Amino acid sequence: MRLARLVSAAGIAPGGDADLQVTGFAIDHRKVAPGTIFGAFRGSAFNGEDFIPAAVAAGAVAIVARPEVKVEGAIHIADAEPRRAFARLAAKFFAPVPQTIVAVTGTNGKTSTVEMTRQLWRMAGERAASIGTLGVTTSDESVSTGLTTPDIVTFLSNMSGLAREGVTHVAYEASSHGLSQFRNEGLPVSAAAFTNFSRDHLDYHASMEDYFAAKMRLIDEVVSDDATVVVWTGKGEWADRAIEHARQRSLRVLTVGERGEDIRLIAHTPTQLGQELTVEHAGERRTIRLPLIGAYQVANALVAAGLVIATGGRPTATLDGVSRLQPVRGRLERAVIAQSGAPVYVDYAHTADALEAAIAALRPHVAGRLITVFGAGGDRDEGKRAEMGRVASEHSDVVIVTDDNPRSEDPAAIRSAIMSGARGATEIGDRREAICAAIEMTDADDIVLIAGKGHEQGQIVGSGETMRVLPFDDVAVARECAAAQGGDV
Repeated sequence: MRLARLVSAAGIAPGGDADLQVTGFAIDHRKVAPGTIFGAFRGSAFNGEDFIPAAVAAGAVAIVARPEVKVEGAIHIADAEPRRAFARLAAKFFAPVPQTIVAVTGTNGKTSTVEMTRQLWRMAGERAASIGTLGVTTSDESVSTGLTTPDIVTFLSNMSGLAREGVTHVAYEASSHGLSQFRNEGLPVSAAAFTNFSRDHLDYHASMEDYFAAKMRLIDEVVSDDATVVVWTGKGEWADRAIEHARQRSLRVLTVGERGEDIRLIAHTPTQLGQELTVEHAGERRTIRLPLIGAYQVANALVAAGLVIATGGRPTATLDGVSRLQPVRGRLERAVIAQSGAPVYVDYAHTADALEAAIAALRPHVAGRLITVFGAGGDRDEGKRAEMGRVASEHSDVVIVTDDNPRSEDPAAIRSAIMSGARGATEIGDRREAICAAIEMTDADDIVLIAGKGHEQGQIVGSGETMRVLPFDDVAVARECAAAQGGDV
């Protein structure tokens, strides 16, 4: 594709002779080949501008960078926000894309919601996929990308690749990092969802308002002008503020939840293996037997249904499909039944709000004690650690504080910060030992919750050149501990 055509379609001035053939896009100078457009961005660890000469030497025909940056030997596409300009150009290059694309943002629930949306589309006969923390998931495979929202080149090439394979419907996670770094720009997004909002990522965002503003970029700038915004009407002001953002753009709003005007949750009752929901839509009430435990799974499932309905799905068939949803990896996933008869669940909850929700999800099913094992990640928001400890100790019967992904921090210091809020908790640094101890202490009426890492397959220790990812899977470890004690997978 000619550069002139790309810049014209993206509405960007080329800054030089644009009659050049473009063969690809890269933000890593080591991936530049002749004909590549290179994005030179300043990051927290590396400055891409330092690698412009190397990119030009490798054959880059154009460099997208700030106006004040010096570029020699290639066309300089200058923009005060080079990440956004690069994304808009790349979006015109990677084609085709699936005809129906939806995005989900919020602090918690993004992974489950996009995967449930994919499942509901599949039940309706659509060729569907989801992109997010679990990777790229289709009906027959899952490929890890390593990030909730991958870099813009990976994201767009994934979208184009899915379309070429016949996928017509895609739901993706829109993280605050991805939105603030323009990692999911330029595509026609026909619907967006806002799940909830609570403290997280304040190691990256300056404040809760800054964090919320990053989320709102999805509604304010990313979705199409005729898009629908699906909002879970939970407690607090954030849902109302998200609705106001949508209305300022004259977008259609579809509300879901106990205060929902479109899909209203009338009641939900825990059952042995799930919960029974009473839902009202278009003036009609129906009963749905959701085969998943936890109030927040109700929110995820109904928001997913809202996205499907917003993009043309038949309401009756969609709501019927909710009763056939399958659990999502690492999201209140039942890993094993201990020898005592106690079930052991693994969940990705790594914020105070998410931890409280996971504990609340399990509480109605506990006749004995709820035993919670968790830690906190290093090099992340330090302020949430004591709060997580407080939530765990107040809502669990037994708490074991252990290591999560310590990264460059001292694991003992992280545990100490958690313990300052976790009254009466036990500290066991080794995560395997902590999980085994929790399972060993169970009686038949107890439940064990292992929180924080969910689907993750490794434990991150160190950073930079000293970083190691030690193989560690909470589900596998729980099964190994239970098997050693004669438990049943």
